[in-house]
Amino acid sequence: MGDFTLELNDEQQSVREWIHGFAADVMRPAAAEWDEREETPWPIIQEAAKIGLYSLDFYAQQFFDPTGLGIPMTMEELFWGDAGIALSIVGTGLAAVGVLANGTEEQIGTWVPQMYGDADDVKVAAFCSSEPDAGSDVGAMRTRAVYDQAKDEWVLNGTKTWATNGGIANVHVVVAVVDPDLGTKGHASFIVPAGTPGLSQGQKFKKHGIRASHTAEVVLEDVRVPGDCLLGGKDKLDERLARARERAKSADGERVKNAAMATFEASRPAVGAMAVGTARAAYEYALEYAKTREQFGRPIIDNQGVAFQLADMRTQIDAARLLVWRASWMATAGRPFTSAEGSMSKLFASETAKKVTAQAVQILGGNGYTREYPVERMHRDSAIYTIFEGTSEIQRLVIARTLSGLPIR
Repeated sequence: MGDFTLELNDEQQSVREWIHGFAADVMRPAAAEWDEREETPWPIIQEAAKIGLYSLDFYAQQFFDPTGLGIPMTMEELFWGDAGIALSIVGTGLAAVGVLANGTEEQIGTWVPQMYGDADDVKVAAFCSSEPDAGSDVGAMRTRAVYDQAKDEWVLNGTKTWATNGGIANVHVVVAVVDPDLGTKGHASFIVPAGTPGLSQGQKFKKHGIRASHTAEVVLEDVRVPGDCLLGGKDKLDERLARARERAKSADGERVKNAAMATFEASRPAVGAMAVGTARAAYEYALEYAKTREQFGRPIIDNQGVAFQLADMRTQIDAARLLVWRASWMATAGRPFTSAEGSMSKLFASETAKKVTAQAVQILGGNGYTREYPVERMHRDSAIYTIFEGTSEIQRLVIARTLSGLPIR
């Protein structure tokens, strides 16, 4: 496993420059248009597929980077380009990771390629977990999966919400309750193939930000999927449920829950890297604006009130990136998050993005409040980072519980 480093190697630098070029030349010129249209930017996704940026191979290479910096580097550059378009490009990865983490080799080989399609016929996938009454509280999930042994089929019923690519995906990965008595340990994940009867798109959300990313409800009404669409298979599920029932009778249950939380923690630095990208984009634009915008006969950066804001913005962005890189390296190196370092990185980076983009709007003044300038869009986009993948309040709860060892509520 690689040592922790603050320098990208030559290969990483080359990849970073390649992604940055795509973000600058393809994503940014199209960002305002797709934000206004509030539609999935299929032509941009197709361009990404043509050069290999939208593909399982590329993200697998970054995920297995021994330094741990491949994914955060990629996320920062894409979200520097535009958060809404970037989320449309990386959203499929949420579903792919769900299959890679829980599926058999056969399931991975069958379904993951169908999530991406190819450069001539791009597809997307959706990961469906949140529900109207079960966001931060995953234990309140109501979507049920019941096994029909006679037909070797699973029957799914429920409503999912906040699903990126929900309803338009070629493949949906749905988390459902198979044993309500076991709480979160009674959940399982299922593949719902394209064209399966009973799955439909519910409400498509008109969002404050990241509007180029499709977000919608997914309604499941007596959706029947073959038995082999249960990720991991039924034998593995039965074994896991049996162990969970035994542990529920002993103190081991609490230890299992904490281990599951530690696994979930490992995904949060990637969201922190997204936030860093958006914050950096707003800071860079505000810096250039302040150097060229003149008031009272001199550039506004000559005023300490502006210059000091920019100094704080850059300091906070660099600090956020360091927290993200540390957590990403720890996850790759198998180092335990003994102080909830994953949540720390996501919390600080997401709060930084909101603050920095707001300061960028302020530096641009009236111009910053209009859609003629990109910092207005960046500020709207930044709000999502303190909400999805666990709100800032949930991150603080995780950190406080980890530090204290107490069940703080």
